[in-house]
Amino acid sequence: MTEPLGGWIERQYTQAAKLMLMSISPVGVVKTRPGFGQRIVPKKGSVVASPVPASYDPDPDYFFHWYRDSAVVMDALRLLFEDGTLGPAALEQFADFVRFSLSLRELDGRVLLETNWRGNVVPEFEKFLRGNSDLALAHGENILGETRVNADGTLDISSWPRPQHDGAAMRALAVLRWMRAAPIDGDLAIAVSALLSSDLAYVRSRWRQPCFDIWEEEKGLHYYTLRISAAALEAGSDWLEKHRIPAEAQACREEAMSIRRTLDGYWLHTAGHYRSRILESGETSAKELDIAVILAAIHAFGNRGSHSVDDTRMHETLACLERLFETEYAINHGRPAERAPAMGRYVGDVYYSGGAYYFSTLGCAEFCYLAATGGNTHDWIRRGDAFLATVRAYSVPSGDLSEQFDRNTGTQTSAKHLAWSYAAFISCVAARRVAVA
Repeated sequence: MTEPLGGWIERQYTQAAKLMLMSISPVGVVKTRPGFGQRIVPKKGSVVASPVPASYDPDPDYFFHWYRDSAVVMDALRLLFEDGTLGPAALEQFADFVRFSLSLRELDGRVLLETNWRGNVVPEFEKFLRGNSDLALAHGENILGETRVNADGTLDISSWPRPQHDGAAMRALAVLRWMRAAPIDGDLAIAVSALLSSDLAYVRSRWRQPCFDIWEEEKGLHYYTLRISAAALEAGSDWLEKHRIPAEAQACREEAMSIRRTLDGYWLHTAGHYRSRILESGETSAKELDIAVILAAIHAFGNRGSHSVDDTRMHETLACLERLFETEYAINHGRPAERAPAMGRYVGDVYYSGGAYYFSTLGCAEFCYLAATGGNTHDWIRRGDAFLATVRAYSVPSGDLSEQFDRNTGTQTSAKHLAWSYAAFISCVAARRVAVA
């Protein structure tokens, strides 16, 4: 007999919570990169995208602390704290995260340039290194634009797409939500204030500047980054007001309004969806229809109206994405009526299997549950459950979630135990519990 969806959801929720914790402060795992001459011993407070050491053999090396991914995981950790799944230890893990994040402000690529660090790199890996001019800029406020750092709190020396501006914004949102959920006082309150102040200042000053998208592939002005930035500044303005810093609070509100006006121009009337990016080059991207727009709505959740889960244009964007992946992926052809399409990123994706992502499919489910609180409750919950039914169909009994599942076979691919996949499941179920209550 097939287990009811609700029973599977609760079992998987418990397992997702357990497995996500492997990526938080993974101090028992040592990652070596012989080609780069590195031995990474993680520090408390670091959050790796995947706790499984790999070297593109064939799985990708995700043993890095990504700013955005770590914030998404911390936000899911808060949900586990709020619902009682985790106790006071979760607050301590959050405190470690804040302290680790603050320590990154001391990074300085100019100091690294004074050493013979390149001498530790084997010749065939030199082509993967970032240049001296790039490292010379890696200090001060620019550190907040680093896409990722090593789990030991050192700079990533690989030539990787940077800057990204969404990390500081997503971290600010996660920290602000933790402040509403838990008692933050003493030294932790001081550290939180310092981290928030720097993150909000960075977002406010950098949102107009092009950066790399959420997938680290194209440089421009991106819907996800802008939407998250607006949400961070809006929430941050309230925090600044409470701390009697009215001038900065007003500045944040004004910048957030400017961002929202900018996002209004991302609507493509003929195509019927929000575009995901405007490239720095001025060229049109083939990735304009991108799941990142839906992820922006759920990660920024808290405000209603335009560019939220209530926005009918956002609903149309979701429908366009569903039609795209219904056609693109063989696993979506002839699927049972109770399942929604497995969702990927954008048309023509070739990364690993170029297939469906767990956090994409779960993100669509979460979008539906969040939208359910705004009206048409039954229809939205049913749609959300259809996406979760698809995730169940391509999950394994152990509850393990990788990054992708193959577009043709449904087999899990890419990074194993992706922390974002587990975080997406946790936030999705949390939204569902509110919707069905």
